Amino acid sequence: MDRESLRVFLHRLESDGAVERLERGKYIVIPQTSRKGEYTLDEYVIGSVLVDPHAIAYWSALDYHGLTEQIPGTVFVQTTSRRKKQDLTIFGVRYRIVRITDYKFFGVKTVWVEDTQVKVTDREKTIIDCLDHPEYCGGVSEPAKGLQEHGGEFDLETLEEYSRRIKNTGVIRRLGYLCELYNIPISLPEVTSRNYLYLDPTMPHEGEPDSRWRLNINIDPGELA
Repeated sequence: MDRESLRVFLHRLESDGAVERLERGKYIVIPQTSRKGEYTLDEYVIGSVLVDPHAIAYWSALDYHGLTEQIPGTVFVQTTSRRKKQDLTIFGVRYRIVRITDYKFFGVKTVWVEDTQVKVTDREKTIIDCLDHPEYCGGVSEPAKGLQEHGGEFDLETLEEYSRRIKNTGVIRRLGYLCELYNIPISLPEVTSRNYLYLDPTMPHEGEPDSRWRLNINIDPGELA
């Protein structure tokens, strides 16, 4: 079937309610028992077909693992592939495609969602990713709450390994500060840099310095405890 014939065929199927268009070149098949406009796939399943490779990540992964009480208004999908359009809305749900470098794409596991295999970052990688890019999880307070309330459920050796592997000293500093705050016994490299970073880059750039972790604590510690 040539390109034009395929286009006409898909348009006919869509008009008949047999398929629904997700975006250009991507469709889902509508079950015969459902009506057009009334059937939607799970948002993680949709996210999984938008890019390859993919991983449901950041705030969405916090939600999947039960590490946040907040319901994110956007589905965050991590990938190493290039894609011009990073923000999409499908069936009224917002999707954000976050492109990362190849060496940061790890700590991914496969789960089943509605009979579909979907990849999601594991618990430890989710925390590391959120400390790497707090802007994609509502700020540092969200992964902080996950650590505080579920600290005993994490594999600390894996957290240590991932914090080094991500190659961002800001992650080590934020993780170290939070684990110290919550009495989580983790072993991290000593911070040798003289430069100070912000505990939460998404918050106003102010706060008291922490000399051990070389962080400006721009979140009230009482809000993290």
